[in-house]
Amino acid sequence: KAQVIPLTLKYSSVFMSMASGDEGPSSSPHKHTNRLANERSPYLLQHAHNPVDWYPWGKEAFEKAKSEDKPIFLSVGYSTCHWCHVMERESFEDEEIGKILSDNFVCIKLDREERPDVDKVYMTFVQATSGGGGWPMSVWLTPDLRPFIGGTYFPPRDHGRRPGLKTVLTRIMEQWQNNRPALESNGERILEALKKGTAVSANQGESPPLAPDVANRCFQQLAHSYEEEYGGFRDAPKFPTPVNLMFLMSYWCVNRSTSEGMEALQMTLHTLRMMALGGIHDHVAQGFHRYSTDSSWHVPHFEKMLYDQAQLAVAYITASQVSGEQLFADVAKDILLYVSRDLSDKSGGFYSAEDADSVPASGGPEKREGAFCVWTASEVRELLPDVVEGSTGSAILADIFIHHYGVKMQGNVNPEQDPHGELQGQNVLIVRYSVELTAAHFGITVEKVDELLAAARARLAEVRKSRPRPHLDSKMLASWNGLMLSAYAHVGAVLGDKDLLERAVQAGNFIKKHLWDAEQKIILRSCYRGDDMEVQQIYPPISGFLDDYAFVICGLLDLYEATLQTEWLQWAEELQLRQDELFLDDQGGGYFCSDPSDHTVLLQLKEDQDGAEPSANSVSASNLLRLSHYTGRQEWLQKSQRLLAAFSDRLTKVPIALPEMVRALMAQHYTLKQVLMLIDGDADSFLCQRLPALSSMTQQGGVATAYVCQDFTCSLPVTDPQELRCALHRLHSSDL
Repeated sequence: KAQVIPLTLKYSSVFMSMASGDEGPSSSPHKHTNRLANERSPYLLQHAHNPVDWYPWGKEAFEKAKSEDKPIFLSVGYSTCHWCHVMERESFEDEEIGKILSDNFVCIKLDREERPDVDKVYMTFVQATSGGGGWPMSVWLTPDLRPFIGGTYFPPRDHGRRPGLKTVLTRIMEQWQNNRPALESNGERILEALKKGTAVSANQGESPPLAPDVANRCFQQLAHSYEEEYGGFRDAPKFPTPVNLMFLMSYWCVNRSTSEGMEALQMTLHTLRMMALGGIHDHVAQGFHRYSTDSSWHVPHFEKMLYDQAQLAVAYITASQVSGEQLFADVAKDILLYVSRDLSDKSGGFYSAEDADSVPASGGPEKREGAFCVWTASEVRELLPDVVEGSTGSAILADIFIHHYGVKMQGNVNPEQDPHGELQGQNVLIVRYSVELTAAHFGITVEKVDELLAAARARLAEVRKSRPRPHLDSKMLASWNGLMLSAYAHVGAVLGDKDLLERAVQAGNFIKKHLWDAEQKIILRSCYRGDDMEVQQIYPPISGFLDDYAFVICGLLDLYEATLQTEWLQWAEELQLRQDELFLDDQGGGYFCSDPSDHTVLLQLKEDQDGAEPSANSVSASNLLRLSHYTGRQEWLQKSQRLLAAFSDRLTKVPIALPEMVRALMAQHYTLKQVLMLIDGDADSFLCQRLPALSSMTQQGGVATAYVCQDFTCSLPVTDPQELRCALHRLHSSDL
């Protein structure tokens, strides 16, 4: 029988979904309250009134499991996860199921965004044993935290061949009583196999693979998966994958004279253009939704994640630099406008996400996917009745808007993209024509169309403000704040926008004030918005993980390059030294995702995939390289090379899994250029102390003087801007 359970439970993976939603707390008096009421995580608080005796992840729950010799039921999700809330509504609010869980298991609820280290361990187990993965994740553990059965979403009761949660719980209880040794040994065997299978290491002296070969293979693998009509790298669903786009732009930079290089650039710009025109881009209130359910970027899954906004802002501003197209710069600013308005805390921090679901403006208690964002044709006509002077056929503003954004009387959402009928009769705005074609169609100028569409969008945005808002996950994570710090620094620097750079500095100060324990010299994973809008911390706070250090260090380096304020570079150096102490694998190279001394985390993993977020090892490879140039610490260059050597097998065989790490490998190969470091003539300054060669660089004739350096060799001093432009242009052909 012990062998039957994993096979039977395997059907649960069919229900896996990355979708999101939130049922929110009930306004009626609560019949039940559990320990989660004392937590700050929005996700945990959403379960505080279930009839389940929930514990947060921690010592109290572990000791209870040991003292009562009960299996642990671990349920993992996040606050904007649709199927997490379906399972809560169906199962965790069910009195009967709640009693079974509370009487027979120690029940732990975990926010994957608070504890990504725990989530990664058990997700690795679930993927290995069920063939699928996703959230909600449901795993059963022994009292010493070893998993023996796992799945994702379970319906409350049997549905066809799919076992319901009640059935699953009953079977596990029987097996725990009658066949426990087999369950435990099976789980232990799988765990040992995972320890071997997930090991990433390199021997001393091993070199990284050859960058041009790896980059060419990565390009070929991406080109093979590229969808030519609308861009992106699969048919549907389509994810933004900024890591792919950033690699392709780097690949173009060093292969500009080849057809492959031009193809890489075309793939990038076409994808970014189609996304900007598509429904995945919120044309009324800015920002990007999580992903598109179809191949044309039209009908999105409507949740908005901070990490997507951050990476897409960098991708779009970089595309504006390589193409010169204003569209891409406009979209980058558009994203930051959304983040500044809707995902920003007054303290300078950034919130994590906005939900996909909300209550429709028409009323009713049931939340619907996209209700905050979609429009009926009659709504548009009612809101935009203005007659447009001089237009063909005396058109009104609504006619122009409806034409341009593909609005239809019956709604423009294909039923295949709306399995629950939540978008029936509704329209997701998508740009169907160029401004030039719309202008020609109505016999007016392009400038007039631009002006009219902007006015129409502003009017719709005002109406949306009065709609019930989606749930906001106001948790502030160090890692995602680091990514967004990079975005404001990048966009602000490229556009020369002082307001954006001031916002970047504000974000840097926020991280230092609220997410840095100066006494222990550790980054804290998260902080929270309190009821009175103050920043709160839980006690004990969650210590930061590798991605918190790596993303914040990257953000600080970007902030230094944008502002030339050395305090940010100094702090980046301090954080990198601390990262090395906490996470470095001295034996095999690279960094563990979590603190190796935490014995409640059973697998010491090194993330080997650049996915929705870049892996922390990929970002660290670049950070180490940049810092070695800024600080003169050659050991950081060696650590970067050792890290890349540790991932050599993955980089060589499936570089498409690590496009951000391939960029770091390319930067090692083609070497960095040093152009702007502000030296004020003070021999005791931070930079002059770290890089003695800078002391020999002097101002010429009392005017601003530039030295362009590559591979620790510098040009003659340049004081003429045009001469500097020419020097930079000469470097441009091999610049990353």
